[in-house]
Amino acid sequence: MKDVSVPDLTGRLAVVTGASDGIGLALAARLARAGAELVLPVRDHAKGEAAVARVRAAAPGALVALGELDLASLASVAEFAGKLNAGGRPVAILVNNAGVMAPATRHTTADGLELQFGTNHIGHVALTARILPLLRAGRARVTTMSSSAARTGRIDWADPQSERAYSPIRSYGQSKLANLMFGLELDRRSRAGGWGIVSNVAHPGTSLTNLYASGPNMGRERPARHEAIMKRLARWGMFVQPPEQGLLPALYAATSPQAQGGRFYGPDGLGQFTGGPAELAVYRRARDRAEAARLWDLSERLAGAGFGA
Repeated sequence: MKDVSVPDLTGRLAVVTGASDGIGLALAARLARAGAELVLPVRDHAKGEAAVARVRAAAPGALVALGELDLASLASVAEFAGKLNAGGRPVAILVNNAGVMAPATRHTTADGLELQFGTNHIGHVALTARILPLLRAGRARVTTMSSSAARTGRIDWADPQSERAYSPIRSYGQSKLANLMFGLELDRRSRAGGWGIVSNVAHPGTSLTNLYASGPNMGRERPARHEAIMKRLARWGMFVQPPEQGLLPALYAATSPQAQGGRFYGPDGLGQFTGGPAELAVYRRARDRAEAARLWDLSERLAGAGFGA
């Protein structure tokens, strides 16, 4: 498996959402080993403390701080961003990684948004917008995590919150398509506005993380089979990879001097399930710039936070 050579990140501040476990945690450890100073915004403080211990075990002497953040609450996003802004430290790397996948029944955020769209997309839009001054000061690399599910996703403009009809997979695909469209549009707007931010998108292929247990079991009386199936495929070495491999496209996108803004990175293997990091063709629905601008406007309104000029 092709690895990623990470440049020296000493003295640079990186913020990674969803780093209490899975790909986010493994990615944080790789950034710390390269010298980055980390802020890990987490929802569960106990899991966050355990994650910090694991990062420091992987990178002795690493500078790691915890932040409190629930992406399913815009008030929490505003509070976390406010504390980060008050510190005034430029952010060099932001990885919008946290997410929820395919709850069996429709759930909503604290603000009444469909949980997947609200957490995976709107929460990250709000965070990115609110710390924009720090990103601009750090001439940051912003990498937003999408999924191969974006390939079949579509934005349901008539029912973006899945209020009329909810499908776990369809709503997840919409949220991941929105992630992809946002990351590409952010780069276009940065270039047009001279913000100095480089924005790109990555997807981890099929990686065995707790996404396959936590999301699908929400709203169910009996455990879903997703995790068991994934573990079986992983044992067979078929179509599934560990987080340490799944993180590579995002690590490349967020740190490599060769990675560019406005690009999409993912696994180079069959079907984009597994493999080393490679630039991918942007999925068809994410290429429509008019749709991306429409999503941007909707997202700013729902996030209650804008990017200014």
